[in-house]
Amino acid sequence: MGAEEGWCLLLCLALSGAADAAERQWRAVDVVLDCFLVEDGRHRGGFASKEDMVKALLVLRQVPVPDDGSLEGFTDFQLDTRAKDNPPVTFEASVERVQVPHAEDLLHADCSGKEVTCEMSHYFLQARQEATTKTVAWFITNVQVSGGGPSVSMVMKTLGDAENGAGLQPRLNLPLGPQGTVQTSVEFQVTTRTPSLNFLLGSSASLHCGFSMAPDLDLTSVVWRLQHKGTGQLVYSWSMGQGQAKREGATLEPEQQLMAGDASLTLPTLTLKDEGAYICQITTSLYQAQQIIQLHVQATPKVQLSLAKDTLPPTLVCSITGYYPLDVTVTWTREELAGAPVPVSGAVFSSLRQSLAGTYSTSSSLRAEAGSAGVMYTCHVTHVSLDEPLRASIWASPPEKRTMAFGVLFASSLFLLALLYLGLQRWRAASPKVCQDSEPLWVDTVVPQSKKKE
Repeated sequence: MGAEEGWCLLLCLALSGAADAAERQWRAVDVVLDCFLVEDGRHRGGFASKEDMVKALLVLRQVPVPDDGSLEGFTDFQLDTRAKDNPPVTFEASVERVQVPHAEDLLHADCSGKEVTCEMSHYFLQARQEATTKTVAWFITNVQVSGGGPSVSMVMKTLGDAENGAGLQPRLNLPLGPQGTVQTSVEFQVTTRTPSLNFLLGSSASLHCGFSMAPDLDLTSVVWRLQHKGTGQLVYSWSMGQGQAKREGATLEPEQQLMAGDASLTLPTLTLKDEGAYICQITTSLYQAQQIIQLHVQATPKVQLSLAKDTLPPTLVCSITGYYPLDVTVTWTREELAGAPVPVSGAVFSSLRQSLAGTYSTSSSLRAEAGSAGVMYTCHVTHVSLDEPLRASIWASPPEKRTMAFGVLFASSLFLLALLYLGLQRWRAASPKVCQDSEPLWVDTVVPQSKKKE
């Protein structure tokens, strides 16, 4: 065996070992979510209230999640059959046909100090299947992890038959499985990793939107819309291989990635008009679901501190320009020699100004009291676009030092003027003299005849 063949064998063994290790790091577990079910018939448009909801339990069966060793001793879900006054409606959902992303975030949310909100409601097909029977129903489940975590919308279809189960669920009148649960299968899901995003003005933004669907479904369209301040507009649309951008520069992922379940949108050179709620709507041959991504556009402020001219007592002006959104906090501190910064009150704000681009500007003015040795004044600016406050400082000299500095400057100016005057006089003395006895220059003047007679 040659050296090259031996190296290839070692590489194959290493890759095989890495694949085995990766396979060992995944484990199929039951993910149990506390949900609310919107009762059909009680909810009449708008948002459902608590009175329209009943407690529900959603069990995602055997979902593959990464195992870092914390899943040791983790057991599968078993329904508590003990009698309860108001037991939740329990759904079992198979994920064999559709991959459910971010399951580890749902599983470990409690340990991470986050909350998972889960809301279920009936889903009605736009075009009913001919084979649909009264014992088949569809539900849509919206799951959101707090703290900017992922959001997932799943369309589930009920399975089973009342003859093979344990009767009917009293609230839903649907067949129950052997454990007394409503058995379903996840048929379609749309997800986003980032329901809320912050980007700086002028930068490019990528809005994530992914999906997966059962093998017997076809992707028919992808539509991105923007909702902001009560108005809506189309941003991008894709249908049957043809894409169209309504917002200049907007692009969808290449079709190869789109068919693999990535419908993310890219927006270059953000302006304030790009801010708002983006709706990613995925439509298949049977189902439709969407995700909403909030895009916040921000502009960082610029801070400049200066001493206003011709003002007594001296006034400091802290200019804050080019920021967005509107809310900004400006505070002042003063620090004497060998002292600590002390907060200062009494600042006055100018009127707010807005540029054509939509950014804001303002200024904060403060009367300076320099004391006997001088004081360092600092303007602190806090804004949502900043990781930490911006600071601008200036040294305020005491009045006598300012007078002395002015006197030195005045004396220096007089000295320079005197030198300039003496130099000018010497230059005049050295230049050639004009002869006093030179012939005068006569100029002939034409006098009218009438004047000659006089």
